[in-house]
Amino acid sequence: MAAAGWLNAPYSLSGKTVFIAGARGMVGAALARRLQREWCKAILTPTRQELDCRDGRAVLEFLQTHKPDVVIIAAAKVGGIQANINEPASFLQDNLQIASALIDGAYQCGVQKLLYLGSSCIYPKDAPNPIKEEALLSGPLESTNAPYALAKIAGIQLCRSYRAQYGCNFISAMPCNLYGPGDRFDLERSHVLPALMMKAHAAKMSGADEMVVWGSGTPRREFLYVDDLADALVFLLKNYSDALQVNIGAGEDMSIRDLAEEVARVVGFTGALTFDATRPNGVARKLMDSSRIYKAGWQPRTSLSQGLAATYAWYQEHITHDHIKNSHAA
Repeated sequence: MAAAGWLNAPYSLSGKTVFIAGARGMVGAALARRLQREWCKAILTPTRQELDCRDGRAVLEFLQTHKPDVVIIAAAKVGGIQANINEPASFLQDNLQIASALIDGAYQCGVQKLLYLGSSCIYPKDAPNPIKEEALLSGPLESTNAPYALAKIAGIQLCRSYRAQYGCNFISAMPCNLYGPGDRFDLERSHVLPALMMKAHAAKMSGADEMVVWGSGTPRREFLYVDDLADALVFLLKNYSDALQVNIGAGEDMSIRDLAEEVARVVGFTGALTFDATRPNGVARKLMDSSRIYKAGWQPRTSLSQGLAATYAWYQEHITHDHIKNSHAA
């Protein structure tokens, strides 16, 4: 007998039509790569211009036309600490609209299975580490990204509610901090790792003696390579069905100082690192308890050094002169 939520017989993706909402983002692109190995009938990857996932009517028309068997919600308005501080209403409203449109549309169109992708920021700022799934709603959120977190919590609750009221096979997954090819390299909106990589590259190219890192460097974070996440999400689609969200993490954390040093090493910047403690740190530590999916048979495969090297190679291949100029100016 399988443990609670884990299926005795896997759900097969072979011959299924899978719709990835947010397919052109880092996670969506990794999912499209991973699903190539599942013998799907079709993988639907509309651009944002082709389908605005905030528009409930447009989403419903798309689902009625293409009739996917599986929906994966990787679409979201995302950004780093400063972007969340500057645009709280947009982060709340856009992500609420995305969740509502896609989850209700999937129900109305009889989608067989839906996977909603959340974020580790849904957990309370003072939750004991490693953070278990049951910690959800057990305390106050981190204020710097509370609107985004609230929208993600609402998405989880929508999946649970449609499951309870209508019997929908809707599940949720909570990844830790992600990085990899296709990440957002924009200092105003990036998360910590791509921002550090941009700064280190610009400092190296300009011959700078130092590189400024936001915050004190003491907060601890967990980082998962995006292709490992995609593999975990496919594992969940095939093997999991329950209301409780599932944590997906690397299993270990590190300080931002150590991360900055590792990024500098991979990039080849040999100058000094200076930490600007006037900038916000966010929560002191965030390490998720991923034991549920580990015990079920999935484990991450990519080390941080391997993942950073692959990400930097992608970045070097795709950067523009404007990226270099803007990251150095910042």
